Amino acid sequence: MATGDQIKSAIAGNTVQGKMIKTGDYAEHYAADGTIKGKDYSGKWSIKDNTMCFVYGSDPEMCWGVKIDGDKVTWMKDGQEDGTGQILPGNPNNF
Repeated sequence: MATGDQIKSAIAGNTVQGKMIKTGDYAEHYAADGTIKGKDYSGKWSIKDNTMCFVYGSDPEMCWGVKIDGDKVTWMKDGQEDGTGQILPGNPNNF
């Protein structure tokens, strides 16, 4: 599992796109200021301990452990793989 610093250095300022087991395909830009921009939504991200946490609208904060292998990301929840993604430099989707 990646440390908080490793997560931040790999993901901050970049886009991750992939697929979550429960919610399907996603593509999100994680700005260095902690904002998330998706196709027609936004949110906030943060690093807590060695997890990446997300808040969308009034939904409660949810956090995932992260495995990073080059430009590949695996989101871990309760010891199980919950989704995967690829890190893309910058904001190629212009969110």
